[in-house]
Amino acid sequence: MSKTADPLVLDFVEWAAREPRAYAEVVATWKTSCPRLTIWEDAADRGLVSRETRPGLGLVIAVTEDGERLLRTNGR
Repeated sequence: MSKTADPLVLDFVEWAAREPRAYAEVVATWKTSCPRLTIWEDAADRGLVSRETRPGLGLVIAVTEDGERLLRTNGR
């Protein structure tokens, strides 16, 4: 991933860490028509977020331990 995308990945992980985010919300909020700007997919590929099924919520995007570590390391 390019260095210019890292701040956006960090923003995405911080946003996802605030509360459980439904998969549909993530897709709608972070969708882009630019094939070079795949922020939430990059975060998933790097192991910073994962897809989980939670009772009562369905499919959600959750921040992993690596994602939480990234936030702490970057003062977020």
